[in-house]
This record gives sequence, structure tokens and C-alpha cells, in this order.
Amino acid sequence: MNISQKATLRTIDKLNDHYCVHCLLKEYHRKQYNKNYAHYYCIKKCTVGIEIKRLGNILQ
Repeated sequence: MNISQKATLRTIDKLNDHYCVHCLLKEYHRKQYNKNYAHYYCIKKCTVGIEIKRLGNILQ
């Protein structure tokens, strides 16, 4: 793993820790719908989730 990949992983971790860990929308969607819908919402509709997905694609 090179330095750029490590920096990308740190950025993903920071975004996840700061925004996603205690996300009220994620909790709401899990309770009202299900875990799969909450995951779909995070990846497709949430701006933070979209950014995390974009950074993850860079790692591939």
C-alpha cells in the first residue's frame, strides 16, 4: 500500500467517524425500512456516502 492509498483510507475513516457513526438519517432508515435501504440511501443519496464511495473507487 502506497502513501496515496494510506491518505485516502485516512480520509475515508475521518469522514465515516465524523459524519456516519451517529447519523440520524441512517438510524431512521434502519428503523423505518431496513438495513439494506439504509445502506442504499447512504451510498446513492447521501453526499458524504457518495464521497466515501468515490474515494473507495480510487483505491481499486
